[in-house]
Amino acid sequence: MKIERAIISGGGTGGHIFPAIAIADEIKRRNPKAEILFVGANGKMEMEKVPAAGYKIKGLTIVGFQRKLSLSNFLLPFKIIASLWNATKIIKEFKPQVVIGVGGYASGPTLQAATFLKIPTLIQEQNSFPGKTNKILSKKVTAICTAYEGLERFFPLNKITLTGNPIRPEMVEIEGKREEAFKFYDLNPNKKTILVIGGSLGARTLNESIKTHLQELQKNDIQVLWQCGKVYLDSLTKELEDTNLNGIELVQFIARMDFAYSIADVIISRAGAISVSELCLVKKPVILVPSPNVAEDHQTKNAMALVNKNAAVLVKDIEARDQLVSKAIDILKEKEIQVALITQISKLGKPNATISIVNEIEKIVR
Repeated sequence: MKIERAIISGGGTGGHIFPAIAIADEIKRRNPKAEILFVGANGKMEMEKVPAAGYKIKGLTIVGFQRKLSLSNFLLPFKIIASLWNATKIIKEFKPQVVIGVGGYASGPTLQAATFLKIPTLIQEQNSFPGKTNKILSKKVTAICTAYEGLERFFPLNKITLTGNPIRPEMVEIEGKREEAFKFYDLNPNKKTILVIGGSLGARTLNESIKTHLQELQKNDIQVLWQCGKVYLDSLTKELEDTNLNGIELVQFIARMDFAYSIADVIISRAGAISVSELCLVKKPVILVPSPNVAEDHQTKNAMALVNKNAAVLVKDIEARDQLVSKAIDILKEKEIQVALITQISKLGKPNATISIVNEIEKIVR
């Protein structure tokens, strides 16, 4: 069925926003005249990133529940009611054929309003362990696209389609880019390279783990492309300026992820859902260090979906400072381990996830 008008709701982090944009881009590729409206949360990064990608967005005044005692928790019921009211108003005015939720604060009220108005709805669950909002919504929505097997524990089986997570193709297209990438990052193509990625804000544990073992990396003639995050860049730059280390490329943010992936011999990463999906397509040896600071320990569950299939190595956050670098060095020294990890992770990639998701959206559109 042709899609002429669609609402996509969610955000809060890049892990929700960029998949949403990938879905919108695929809808537009098939239906160039389609009108797509995003609904996000005021003050969150989608209000900036979505317009930058060329789409319109409207904001709801919605926040999450704070675990510590907070005034915003007392105001939360009122904000939920206001957001439901505004989401209903937006949907009635825009008249979409379908409403798609990708997770994040805004998707809850938007999808609730859409189901109340009897509009076809689809949620795209990115994690191996769903959040509370999607568990609640699953009872009412028309269809559910998942990235992992086994989610019938949480969702009605007859609504589930296993599609994988939507990935921006330009992030994982790495063939033939190694030579250009080594020049881009000013690194030596003859040395083994570790890529460290802790998300756009960086990860303290990963940064401290690398910083503590720089001499060991140097001794083993290993270079590092190290994405440390905006918060940590200045302090790390100052700490490292007198260490006289070669082959350590410290960056705040990696804009050319395809280049970074192409030169990596081992990748050290947090285990966000989209990062894990990208890594399955990149097909490199991976060490996952799940963040302990996410709701319902999602990242550990994402990581274990790979580790249980011998497709990645797990290092717990609490053990990373002692074990992470030595594990990476061990992998670099053992060709058999590298081949085994690459073989297993290659089986898990879903390169056509975005196409599959839009196929499902087309099935439910009226």
